[in-house]
Amino acid sequence: MQPEFEYGDRVQLSDAKGKLHTITLKEGGEWHTHKGWLIHDQIVGMPQGSVVETTAGLKFLAFKPLLGDYVLSMPRGATIVYPKDAALIVGFADIAPGLRVLEAGVGSGALTISLLRAVGPTGAVDSYERRQEFADIATRNVTEYFRGKPENWSLTLGSLQDKSTEQKYDRMVLDMLAPWECVQLADGVLHPGGVLLAYVATTTQLSAMAEAIKDSGRFTEPESSEAIIRQWHHEGLAVRPVHRMIGHTGFLIQTRRLAPGVTAPLRRRRPSKGAYGLPEDEAVI
Repeated sequence: MQPEFEYGDRVQLSDAKGKLHTITLKEGGEWHTHKGWLIHDQIVGMPQGSVVETTAGLKFLAFKPLLGDYVLSMPRGATIVYPKDAALIVGFADIAPGLRVLEAGVGSGALTISLLRAVGPTGAVDSYERRQEFADIATRNVTEYFRGKPENWSLTLGSLQDKSTEQKYDRMVLDMLAPWECVQLADGVLHPGGVLLAYVATTTQLSAMAEAIKDSGRFTEPESSEAIIRQWHHEGLAVRPVHRMIGHTGFLIQTRRLAPGVTAPLRRRRPSKGAYGLPEDEAVI
């Protein structure tokens, strides 16, 4: 990323109250406010972190948007994967340069952008999306972010369950309604040691996915988590949590594929009473 602003760059402007505005620099362009206007040509060539002024003296701090800023402001079709979850997905699934990733449930393209950035130009992301309108929105968002459609990204309109197992992958990331339907496919397409990760919204989905992974016998014990972020206010000695926070957005559940013919040692656990329902002789009629 160039430190100076160029034509075509998205610029995030923040005023004295912290309110954000985003513009895209165009030759001869202007951005009008209630107090004068900004001339795009005058911003080009300035370094990030500069203060820019309207013709009437209204000042803004100018930066190029971070990935999180872009994702939260881009057009949406489906609910996006929030930056806090996308960061954990990239970290927990160990998405690294050069890896080949299979993704299902593109939505608005937020997670796709993070995956493409993580695998770099030497890796690849193959995405599947059932709904045409979501695929169109995701394509526009991804293309705008990278200023062109990445050559290492493919988007297939259809169900992941219909995919063949000929192509092999290092990682498989699922953001879909019933990810447990793809556990068998994951066994067929993932390299040994490959990571299967699903992003689900409810505890019911989390339970169904966990049991499908365990029942397959082809993966390690699944691990589940969620992230809750609470920001803090600090003004002198007045330090306290802010009143609003980003609470529950979704659960992450991940596991790794075993080598062919290998059965993992049985995990010793003592389930709580009633965890798997009542025995038939104790069922209430």
